[in-house]
Amino acid sequence: MAKSSIEWTELTWNPTTGCSKISAGCKFCYAEIMSKRLQAMRVDKYKDGFKKVRTHDDSLATPYSWKKPKVVFVNSMSDLFHVDVPLEFIKKVFKVINDNPQHVFQVLTKRADVLLQYHQELKWTHNIWMGVSVEDERVTDRIDLLRQTGARVKFLSCEPLIGPLPDLNLSGIDWVIVGGESGHKPRPMDADWVLDIQEQCDRAGVAFFFKQWGGKNKKKAGRELNGRTYDEMPEMELQKSV
Repeated sequence: MAKSSIEWTELTWNPTTGCSKISAGCKFCYAEIMSKRLQAMRVDKYKDGFKKVRTHDDSLATPYSWKKPKVVFVNSMSDLFHVDVPLEFIKKVFKVINDNPQHVFQVLTKRADVLLQYHQELKWTHNIWMGVSVEDERVTDRIDLLRQTGARVKFLSCEPLIGPLPDLNLSGIDWVIVGGESGHKPRPMDADWVLDIQEQCDRAGVAFFFKQWGGKNKKKAGRELNGRTYDEMPEMELQKSV
C-alpha cells in the first residue's frame, strides 16, 4: 500500500507488478519508468524489472489492515488482466475486494478482451469500479467490451489522451477521466479534444474528472478547464466490513 498522488484515488495497492505494451498509450509508460527506479533501489518486489509479470500473494492481506474506508487504485504498476496473470490469482484479488466492502477498489485495464473472457468467473460486488484505458479512437472497442461485464460502476481513463474521441458511446458508463501525457517527451493534447469529451459527458449525465493538462511541467500546466476544476466522481456505496 502507498499513499497516492493520483488525483482520483487515495491509495495504490499492487498485488501484481510488471506489464508489456499493447497500444499507443503505453509508449511512455509511467509504471515502466518507476519500476526501473525501484529495481535500482533494490526493492524486492521489482527485482525482475518491468517486463516480468509477477504476482504477490504476500500483498493480498494488506487491505484487511486498513481501519478507515479508502479509495484504492489496484495495480498502478501493472495490469490485473495481463495474459500472464493467472485467473486463479485474479480470483484471489477479487476475493480480497469482496471481503472489504468498506473500501472502493478502482481496477483499470487495457486488456478488455481478457476482462470480458473472465468476467463471469468473478464476483462483482458494489465496491469494484472497473475501467478501461481509451487513449484514442483506435481502442474504443474496449468500451463495448467493458459494457458487457458485471461491474456495477464502469469508467474510462482517457489518459494519456493522444487523439480526439468524438461520438463516444457512453451508455452504461458512469465516469470518464481525461488527462494529458507528462514526462520528457509528452505527446500534445488538443484542448478541443478535452472540451468535446466534457460536453459529451455533460449531455450523457456521466461524471467527468479532468486530471491534468500534462506536458513537461504538469504542475505548472495545472488542471483547470473552462476556468474551473472538474472533480466529479460516481457516488460511493460503502458498507461495513464483514
